[in-house]
Amino acid sequence: MEKVITAKAPAAIGPYVQGIKTGSFLFISGQLPIDPATGEFVSEDIGLQTEQSMKNIRAILEQAGTGLKNIVKTTIFTTDITCFDQINQVYASFFSNNEFPARSVIEVAGLPKGAKLEIEAIAVNDLL
Repeated sequence: MEKVITAKAPAAIGPYVQGIKTGSFLFISGQLPIDPATGEFVSEDIGLQTEQSMKNIRAILEQAGTGLKNIVKTTIFTTDITCFDQINQVYASFFSNNEFPARSVIEVAGLPKGAKLEIEAIAVNDLL
């Protein structure tokens, strides 16, 4: 197993790493909507939070030598499922030609630091 760590995504706020490569899999820890440059949430807006979480995932993927097209599964945790349409709109913009991975969206009672959402991902690539 190999750790994947980049300054282009927020540092871990607990006992975990941003990502782990093992074989041809890359497991990306849940990404909060934190701007890695400031260490703060980008906004209270759920759309902007979705965008930042996806940017953080993209940065980890790039550090591992792969990209969004190699994601096979994501899980989105949100504290407000009524924001589903806003989340979907932004999330979909990160994938081209409607090449979406499998996905789950789960409403939760709370997330670290009071975030409105957190996104984790699994990618696969023979080049990992």
